[in-house]
Amino acid sequence: MTAQPKPTLRQALGDKRIMAVLLMSFASGLPFNLSGSGFAFQAWLASAGVDLKSIGFYSLVGLPYIFKFLWAPLLDRYLPPLLGRRRGWILVFQACLAVAIGVMGFSSPTEGPYFLATIALLVVFLSSSQDIVIDAYRVDTIPASERGLAAAAAAFGYRTASVLASTVLVLIAAHTSWHVAFLVIAVIMAATMLSTFWAPEPLVPGQPPKTLTDAVWHPLRNLIGQKGAWGFLLLVLLYKAGDAFALSLYSAFMIKGIGFSLDELSIAGKANMTISTITGVTLGGWIYMRWGMFRSLLVFGIGQALTNLLYTVLALSGKKLWLMALATTLDTGVGGMGQAAFVGFLMTLCNSNFSATQYALLSALATLPRVTTGAIAGTLVSVIGWPKFFVVTCLTAVPGLILLVILRRPLQELAARDSGDAKR
Repeated sequence: MTAQPKPTLRQALGDKRIMAVLLMSFASGLPFNLSGSGFAFQAWLASAGVDLKSIGFYSLVGLPYIFKFLWAPLLDRYLPPLLGRRRGWILVFQACLAVAIGVMGFSSPTEGPYFLATIALLVVFLSSSQDIVIDAYRVDTIPASERGLAAAAAAFGYRTASVLASTVLVLIAAHTSWHVAFLVIAVIMAATMLSTFWAPEPLVPGQPPKTLTDAVWHPLRNLIGQKGAWGFLLLVLLYKAGDAFALSLYSAFMIKGIGFSLDELSIAGKANMTISTITGVTLGGWIYMRWGMFRSLLVFGIGQALTNLLYTVLALSGKKLWLMALATTLDTGVGGMGQAAFVGFLMTLCNSNFSATQYALLSALATLPRVTTGAIAGTLVSVIGWPKFFVVTCLTAVPGLILLVILRRPLQELAARDSGDAKR
């Protein structure tokens, strides 16, 4: 089988499918900060006088984002009545989200806390369900040669929407009311349905499993039946572990460990982090198109490990704003490049027949280090201090890099098979 030729950057950017991924990812990011531990949702609760304990409990409504793989087989198995297997479900969830976000705006954190918790949980369920199908659409639609760039488009659309939604929501609420603010976001959410109508249908959308049992078991069999499957799954778990470990206490390190103010952290830290991550993912996506999977994963993985040491330098140097900005820029920028290659790797592991379930499972596995390392990090810092902690986070990335080198041949075979459309 002949591998697909690598497109130029101009050709890839002109591909309607890349733009569709960008617009759908924008729709995916819109609801993220509107519930759970999202910035805008917590700002609403705090401004309404809700106590910190209750705000903490509200964060639990975000759990569907972690467990979305449990109902992903339903979205592989059953077909909506219009717009095909993926776009049809996306349209359904976008319409429901627009209504649910609008209803949330007329809730009251103080007068109806249980109703608000229920509608917030519904928003998270619909949002995570939309994410499942948009991820599957990206797997089914984007050719192997453009997957890195698709990862960049997805990250750009998602982060832009989540930041925009939270910023617009708070600004409108400050000058009018939270009711009006949520209605504005609901209208924007409804408008994203236009992009779903416009988006192209996958050329080979895959065949739905015949039964729900097949929808649960066949994706697992297909994943573990691949050559090198167990090594691939372990790589999914380990590849971003060092990165997740280093960033698990980022804000605490900058404020308590170094002494930066909230204003300094907001601008030189968090805002800079968003910009550098988007830049890194975009650059990484372009490089991924040129270098391919293994080389990109290896070089970016080494970079992710080494940039963690910049925080060790910062911890030893003390409060220097320029050094904080430099460390954050390089670390999250290289981390974004690694993210582009990593998403391309995850997409390659998926079969279009079961892409909703498989990608949801793989992304949940990849999320485990980010979810679990915070508790370990807090204890470790108290024992060894900040400088040595970031050395440990660098070393945490080494097992994943060693495994990556061991899996070089299976990864190259996987990439070659995928480029030749062996799965399609």
